[in-house]
Amino acid sequence: MEITDVKARWKDVWFSFCLALLILTKLEGISAQIRYSIQEELKPGTAVGNVAKDLGLDLGRLADRNLRVVQGTKRDLFEVNPRDGVLLVNQRLDREELCAKTAPCVTNLKAVVENPLEMHQVVVEILDVNDNSPKFPEENYTLDVLESALVGSRFQLEGAHDLDVGLNSLHSYKLNSYQYFRLETEEFGDDGKVPFLVLQRPLDREHTAQHWLLLTATDGGKPSKSGNMNVTVIVSDINDNPPVCEKQKYTVTIKENAPAGTFLLTVNASDSDEGLNGEIEYSLKRKLRGLSSDPFDLDSKTGKLAVKGRLDYEETQVYEIKVLAADKGVVALSTLCSVVIRVEDVNDNPPEIEITSFSSRIPEDAPPGTVVALMGVTDLDSGVNGQVVCSVPLHLPFDLKPSPDGQSYSLVTKDYLDKETTHMYTITVTAKDLGSPTLSSTKVLQVEVQDVNDNRPLFTESPYTFYVLENNKAGMSIFSALPICGSYLVEVYTGSVQMRLDIK
Repeated sequence: MEITDVKARWKDVWFSFCLALLILTKLEGISAQIRYSIQEELKPGTAVGNVAKDLGLDLGRLADRNLRVVQGTKRDLFEVNPRDGVLLVNQRLDREELCAKTAPCVTNLKAVVENPLEMHQVVVEILDVNDNSPKFPEENYTLDVLESALVGSRFQLEGAHDLDVGLNSLHSYKLNSYQYFRLETEEFGDDGKVPFLVLQRPLDREHTAQHWLLLTATDGGKPSKSGNMNVTVIVSDINDNPPVCEKQKYTVTIKENAPAGTFLLTVNASDSDEGLNGEIEYSLKRKLRGLSSDPFDLDSKTGKLAVKGRLDYEETQVYEIKVLAADKGVVALSTLCSVVIRVEDVNDNPPEIEITSFSSRIPEDAPPGTVVALMGVTDLDSGVNGQVVCSVPLHLPFDLKPSPDGQSYSLVTKDYLDKETTHMYTITVTAKDLGSPTLSSTKVLQVEVQDVNDNRPLFTESPYTFYVLENNKAGMSIFSALPICGSYLVEVYTGSVQMRLDIK
């Protein structure tokens, strides 16, 4: 056998394999998933990808199939061109606004087509760009240092925060060249890199009462971005012991439905000084970002922290606050105590059902498994409180088929319908979460059964018997029969004469 014949045979085998694979893909394409990756801050109208092409849809029938995307958020971040199937950016995409520090940042869409009804998962990952500079809480920071402080003493500064993630986030700090202090940094978990000033030589208030430093925070992006904070070191010659927190970080967990006044924990700091220089007063450093008021109350004398306002797990899961412990010296010394409050979810949100597609009229000869509606189910709670199970009444000829991810359902027929028996169905879809106590919600759908010609006519009686007087004029109507279905005999009597008619 020649080499060209071998190549031709392998080419035929490969073509057959690809054809079979294509057919299998078409048969199983009712629930496909495609994924795109784009950078944030793209202009509206920028193409993300061709959904129709990537799903293998027929572009010639695209307009008839009403291609559209359904988004789980209230904002329409994306839109699809129904003519060519191209997915486009519809609004400004800000990764920090959408996902904060969560990585990867993804948006889940549902691509829906009709005739027949299909729903596919479209996942768009929004990649971070270095569009945020490291930022300090304050542009100017004042630090009180005793002139009696020993060389090697360390003083914690406020760290910078960068809304970007990965390499684009905060990378390092730099201190302008200064002879009295050097810079050190430490990792503090959720707080990230925290800067410390380390005293390099003794201070003399009578020689220099204040020192001005410039602290620069730089991220790891290319090109990098930076932010500055002016640090003023005030040298004092009294009250030479700052308060010290009993713990570097306090942690507590509280349920989101905890009432106002619920005790959380006690922040405790100590001071080696005596009198007013050792008497400590506690205060919250500042209001929490993004909130009009602090949801917590702090007793300035005891350091007891309690719930002040309403907590909402769906809004904020973790609060990181700073408690300032300051003594009452003439030149007060202070330290910052970190408190992490984790909010625990309770089942306070019922499931929500969203109908994405619905066929309100179904022919009675539709085969079992015909898709009537597509719906998505969401629950803002987490864990088992956010797990949802949907159902329809068992006595109805309909069933719910969940998607693999459990976030959407297809309402399908489970038997043939009969318009002569029931011409309209009222279907109540119930969504229940698995929390305790269980919360639920319902959606009511009405489906009209369309008639098809599936019954033959019938007569009301068989046989029909009637009598006719003689001498009737020709063409006179003597009898009428109402057919329902079938073939029957009609017997006609004229005097003593009997006639049999076969009516079909």
